[in-house]
Amino acid sequence: MVSTMAHSPAVLGGYLQLSRAMKRAKLSRRIGERISIAVQARQGCAACLEAHIAAAHAHGVETAEIDRAREGTSADPAIAAMIDLGLRVYREPTSITDEHVADLRGHGYSDREIADVVGIVALNLLTGAFNVLAGVKTTDG
Repeated sequence: MVSTMAHSPAVLGGYLQLSRAMKRAKLSRRIGERISIAVQARQGCAACLEAHIAAAHAHGVETAEIDRAREGTSADPAIAAMIDLGLRVYREPTSITDEHVADLRGHGYSDREIADVVGIVALNLLTGAFNVLAGVKTTDG
C-alpha cells in the first residue's frame, strides 16, 4: 500500500501525518475499531477488515459486537449512533443533520470525539483504497 501511495509524495506525506495524528484521537479504540470494521466491510479491503477485527479483539471487543459492526450497528445505542455517523461520513456526509449531532451529544460524546470519527473514516478510506489499488485481496464489499 505504502509503495503504491508513494507515487504521490503529497498523498503519502498526508497519510503519514493523518495516521500519526489519529493516534491522539479522544474516541476510544474500542469504538474506533468498530467504525473501521463497518467502513471496511463496505469498502472491500479484506486485509484492512481483518486488521481492524484483530485490533478490536485485542481491545476486548466481543465477537458478537464485531459481527454487529460488520452489519453497521451495535447492541449499545450510543456506539450504534457513532457507527452510523461513520457510515454517513463514508457514504453521504450531507445526510448528517444537526439532530444527528445533537443525538451523539445526548449519548455523552464530545465534539472532539465526534470529529475523530471523520478522521477515522478518512484514514480508512485512504488505506482501503490504496490497498485495493495495490492489488491487496478484497472482499465482496
